[in-house]
Amino acid sequence: MTHRPSIDATLALVDNIPAFSKSVTRVLHLASDLNCSARDLLEVVSTDPVLTMKVLRLVNSAYFGRSQKVTSVHQAMVTLGLNTLKNVALSLAMLGALPKKSSSGFDIDALWEHSLAVGLAARRLARQQNLSRTEAEDCFVAGLLHDVGKLVLAQFRPQEFADALDEARQQGRPLHEAERASIGVDHAELGAALARRWELPPALVNALAGHHDPEAAPAPMTDVIFAANQVAKRLTLGDSGDMQTLPFPSGLAERLGLDAGAATALMPDLGDELERSRILLKL
Repeated sequence: MTHRPSIDATLALVDNIPAFSKSVTRVLHLASDLNCSARDLLEVVSTDPVLTMKVLRLVNSAYFGRSQKVTSVHQAMVTLGLNTLKNVALSLAMLGALPKKSSSGFDIDALWEHSLAVGLAARRLARQQNLSRTEAEDCFVAGLLHDVGKLVLAQFRPQEFADALDEARQQGRPLHEAERASIGVDHAELGAALARRWELPPALVNALAGHHDPEAAPAPMTDVIFAANQVAKRLTLGDSGDMQTLPFPSGLAERLGLDAGAATALMPDLGDELERSRILLKL
């Protein structure tokens, strides 16, 4: 049986992940303020040269398909919109803060591909569920982030995480169950702890915590992330280290008006959108 001190020590691993830069933290706080103006956000992004460079590279990439080159953050704001610019800043900061390699043998590049696919599927499902544009963009970020706890384990508990991966594959059980059995916590709990450290919105924290068990605390974002995760797995986009698919719980299927097959059928071209979106992983 795993003792609580060991669990606490594992959860404390998130303290080893760098906090966001002051400018990104300010972007997040401003964008969550209903009274935030575009001018306020522009001022913050423009004073961070690294963030400015990455935003401009992204907005000029094939993903947005613009015929004219965007040369300023102000133009980027006009092109992307306030909330999208916020989530671009968050995504870029997050990708820069997290480990790129692991001695556990875990394929981090394949995980990011899966996570991006989940983010894209989540945004589509959010729109299909008539969530607002802001909520849909937040669902994209939650999808991109949903498995970050695995990166914490792969970086700081590589052997235990490798054992959990082997156990899940050999026994045909979900990885988060194998993690709890061998480590005491799972990647969902760790991911939520990291999101709290990064001062992300409570709905996003809850979606990370509950993305394997949406019936424990039903909420629109949590429902969408669970569903999007299953869609990405069913379409075999990327590899999360646990490609077992699960049926939608009856409560979730009722809330969404979709089962797993119907949700997957909504996005036969998700792989094409993923291909166009890879620029996000290379900035």
